Amino acid sequence: MREQSKRAEANRQAIAQTMQIDLTRQFRDKCAIVGVGHSRLGRVPGVSALDLQIEAIRNAIEDSGVRLSDIDGLLCRGPQDVYCHHQLVGARLGINARFSTSVDSGGASQALSVALAVMAIQAGMASTIVVGFGGDAWSSTHANEDARLANDTHGAKRPKEFGLEYGFTGAVAAHALGAQRHMDIYGTTREHFCEIALVCRENALRNPDAQMKKPFTRDDYFNARMVVAPFGLFDCSLRSDGAGAVIVSSAERARDLRQHPVLIKGFGSFNNTRGWFADDNMVHTAAARSGADAYRMAGLGPSDVDVAQIYDCFTYMVLTELEDYGFCKKGEGGDFVASGALRMGGALPCNTAGGLLSEGHVDGMLHICEAARQLRQTHAPARQVKDAEIALVSGHGGNQVCHASLILGRD
Repeated sequence: MREQSKRAEANRQAIAQTMQIDLTRQFRDKCAIVGVGHSRLGRVPGVSALDLQIEAIRNAIEDSGVRLSDIDGLLCRGPQDVYCHHQLVGARLGINARFSTSVDSGGASQALSVALAVMAIQAGMASTIVVGFGGDAWSSTHANEDARLANDTHGAKRPKEFGLEYGFTGAVAAHALGAQRHMDIYGTTREHFCEIALVCRENALRNPDAQMKKPFTRDDYFNARMVVAPFGLFDCSLRSDGAGAVIVSSAERARDLRQHPVLIKGFGSFNNTRGWFADDNMVHTAAARSGADAYRMAGLGPSDVDVAQIYDCFTYMVLTELEDYGFCKKGEGGDFVASGALRMGGALPCNTAGGLLSEGHVDGMLHICEAARQLRQTHAPARQVKDAEIALVSGHGGNQVCHASLILGRD
């Protein structure tokens, strides 16, 4: 029996290795991001979430040089209560689409959608796909989050370990528990979280389109009001009106378009659907498995990455994702960020437009836009990572358990 078990395991590993080789041949460098765009960010009164999404998509189309009539794919996500949101987007753009759907995997949706676009193009289901995301679930202009939660009858039927009556206030509290656990196990401190917040704000100040334009200091960080311990105000991502979009096409076609193509070298996805509180998922996140698949497809590793756009819904998530992606060992994330590694000119410049913490939330879509812009190498010197060739983008969400990864490269 033991020999049979060993043979079965060896067969499984061989099949998995063959599948990975096939995936690499099918998808590595086969498609590219050919256009990027974003809408106005911050507080944008009198404009709907759909308006902002169309604004971002039109900017991406203009950036790419593709004709509207060339677009035959739509992958979108908007406000959480809108049925078949992609249909509204298609109607506003005035196009029909061969491949079109709304994607809902929380903050992992954006990176996952780029991967879906590649797979759809390679399957012959579309040739040029818009990936456009924006919404108002976090917006203080277009939505009242407290009212949404109070009337969330569908969500209320889901089994929950804790609720609002215990002071468990959703994503902030869930991630705060993860942060506390990391601090308890590995000695991580709020000083480490502060460094991440400072890096994002300093980068946002170089970005004229960023929502946050006011500097803050270490003292400001520690004097800010507490939200859910250990998170203070500056540990938490912004409420933002805004949208972002990219255009994905084949790499062959991309070379005839306006912009320098950004190759999609690898992608991965993994979901700890047993739950945030199951196993040790608060400390060992789905980024590890998702990132490993993306690295394998790209034929690259952490040491090859020049710039990272890490999903920063809260400062803690940046730190633990850096560990899970292999930029440092588990438990050493605090020392890694304290070394200055994330700053411009550091070992791994991170969230170079300001991130969710300071550029704008937009569920991480702006991370993909910024990664593409960095690889085009067209930023002003103060914003540009010198000689950037490889970028990693992460997406995290879906009740804290979903994750998707992209590895992009300069053609």
